[in-house]
Amino acid sequence: MNRIKTAIVGASGYSGMELLRLLLGHPGVELVAVTSRQEAGRSLGDVFPRFRGAPGAGLSFIEPDPDAIAATGAQAAFLALPHGVAAEIARALLERGLKVIDLSADFRLRDAAVYEEFYGHPHPAPDLLEKAVYGLPEVRLEEIRAADLIASPGCYPTSILLPLLPLLRAKLIDPATIVANSMSGVSGAGRKADVSLLFCECNESARAYGVPKHRHLSEIEQELGIAAGETVTVSFIPHLIPVNSGICTTTTAKLLDGVDPAAVGTALEEAYAGCHFVRLLGRGACADTKNVTRTNFIDIGWQHDPRTGRVLLMSAEDNLGKGAGGQAVQAFNAMFGFVETDGLQNF
Repeated sequence: MNRIKTAIVGASGYSGMELLRLLLGHPGVELVAVTSRQEAGRSLGDVFPRFRGAPGAGLSFIEPDPDAIAATGAQAAFLALPHGVAAEIARALLERGLKVIDLSADFRLRDAAVYEEFYGHPHPAPDLLEKAVYGLPEVRLEEIRAADLIASPGCYPTSILLPLLPLLRAKLIDPATIVANSMSGVSGAGRKADVSLLFCECNESARAYGVPKHRHLSEIEQELGIAAGETVTVSFIPHLIPVNSGICTTTTAKLLDGVDPAAVGTALEEAYAGCHFVRLLGRGACADTKNVTRTNFIDIGWQHDPRTGRVLLMSAEDNLGKGAGGQAVQAFNAMFGFVETDGLQNF
């Protein structure tokens, strides 16, 4: 197997750690560069003792300098950086001939004005938005295979979009009635010092946050609108729960008049036949985060409520796996012609 020389830019955060875990064991990857301003000069094994003894654990962190990254011979780079920071490095690496998979929000939106509305500053590289492909492999596989720049979807959007998109494309639900409630583990907030994220603040507690306009709402509405062929506005309420990782989402929408509820299951089955990482649980089943954490799977169950005429979609994924690093590696596999499950086959 031809091994792809690969860099991880921003490898010291939670998504970066997940990328390290997956790529150090990927048969088609030669990890040649990992960057962190804070950890520059230290080895992977020193910063993350869990990786000691793994092939490549002796690699040292370097500064996130595009020339230094390119000098390693890297052919691809994963960017696990904050929004607003990733775009500058993405441009520099693209100019040096690397393929880029960006886990930030910098290239997920097609409209720079929407980015500014939701992220509070002008888009740092609006000319690259047309070049970027929204990296949901189950939806845009062929585009991903041909892309140089992948915008890896957010964790919440993945858990909401995959259950909803087939129903919108099949015209089964009323787009104006969509409500999504999500619960996420604390790692979704990133690896940072924040009083609200301390153990004593999160343990034995649950709370909503980011209402009524969480940043991920922008890409959720964008992708739902593309599937529906019209503008879609949804209510999205995220919650923080006291677990390390995992997202549990319940999305509801009203079935259109005359739609047989069984058509929901049929639409999901037709959309995801042959999609290894989407596990359809069927009608009446509720997805459980314990079955997906530390994997790249998303589990989806559904039910119909005849009293309200609404369909209930239940999904679960790992916010660091299918919601971040795992999905990015899935897109990487498509870009470089690897088997979809390479580096990801864990249960």
